[in-house]
Parts: sequence; C-alpha cells; structure tokens
Amino acid sequence: MDRIDSYKKALPKLKEILNEPETEINRDAAIKRFEFTYELAWKSLRDFLRNEGVICLSPKNCFREAFKYGIIEDNPLWFRMIEDRNLTVHTYDEEIAKRIYKNIKDYIPLFEEILTGVQKFGT
Repeated sequence: MDRIDSYKKALPKLKEILNEPETEINRDAAIKRFEFTYELAWKSLRDFLRNEGVICLSPKNCFREAFKYGIIEDNPLWFRMIEDRNLTVHTYDEEIAKRIYKNIKDYIPLFEEILTGVQKFGT
C-alpha cells in the first residue's frame, strides 16, 4: 500500500474521532490521529511532487511547493497547522492540547484539499 492509500484511510479516522464527545481520552486520540494524518499528508505531497521533479524536504517547504504547483490554495491555516503539529511533538500541556484539539476541525478541509489536489493532478 502506498502512502496516499494510507492517507485516504487516516483522514476518515480523524474525522470519526472528532465526531465523538470531547473527553480527555477522545481529545488525546484526536491529537494522535491528527499527528498521523498530518505526517501522511505532507509526505504524500512530497511523494507527488518528487514524481513531478520537485524536491521538498520539510512540511513547510512541501506546502509552499504545493501552492506553487496549484495543488492546494495559499492559506495561513497551513502554517498554523505546522505550528500545532510541532507543539504536539515537543510538549504536553493540557491547555495547549485543548487549543490544538479545537483547531483540528479547521484543518479537515485542508487535509481534504491535499487529497483532492493530488488525485486531480495525479491523473
């Protein structure tokens, strides 16, 4: 199974947990699924862009290249998402976790945009 197939499976799982009532366990699960989906998202972009002859080595760089290529729209939420992802890796603070959990819903359309863009340009 390639990375985009894994991404196609991860995104519904993220949406699923966001539809559950907010509890500490569900919040933690949502953040973990967000981390996983985020990693698959930017690495799917990286793989797609590599096949097009574009090299990008970091999430920020891949998102910028995807803007240029027209796969995704330029949106400041991309960079907020990167910041949130970086926070989930380096610290666990209850207030930060609550803020990131609330932000994740804003990122669902962005994740869907990657999937749509890669499928559109990949055919």
